[in-house]
Amino acid sequence: MGLIEKLLGLLFGNGRNVLRETAEVFLENSENSSARDAAFRSSALEQFAREFAVERKGGFDRFMDGLNRVPRPLMAFGTIGLCVAAMVDPVWFAARMQGIALVPEPLWWLLGAIVSFYFGARYQFKSQDFQQSIAATMNQASMVTANIAALNALAAGSSGLAPVAMGAGQDNPALAAWRQIHDE
Repeated sequence: MGLIEKLLGLLFGNGRNVLRETAEVFLENSENSSARDAAFRSSALEQFAREFAVERKGGFDRFMDGLNRVPRPLMAFGTIGLCVAAMVDPVWFAARMQGIALVPEPLWWLLGAIVSFYFGARYQFKSQDFQQSIAATMNQASMVTANIAALNALAAGSSGLAPVAMGAGQDNPALAAWRQIHDE
């Protein structure tokens, strides 16, 4: 009994488990792995929370954010309103247009530059987003081509003959001979 007790004491004594420690050299401890994964996910979520944290804005900041959203709808509805005003009261509309005719040309250039910068940034962002979507679509072109070829092969399998494009194989003697055999 003493020998077995000493042997087990050697393996499991002193609060150690030699078998477990040896196995962990070759295999990952799944419990420790889960704890590491949980800590990693927790730190990633904390980082995202700090990055996207919404700061409490004051009244002035909220007012300015709202004001930045006004020009596009205001211009769109203003243009529609001008069209309605021209139909409802043409004389009133003509008088206002005469006033606009008196605006000096440099002021028109300034207004054009302001509007261009305002809408240009949005146009550039949307244009880049559109180009990315076109690139993603073009990356799928080879897959679509392969799918069409597979569908053509399935359709050919139901009729027994492979689909041949018009005029294809006219200069191919083997295909011409095959056609002669099967057309008879």
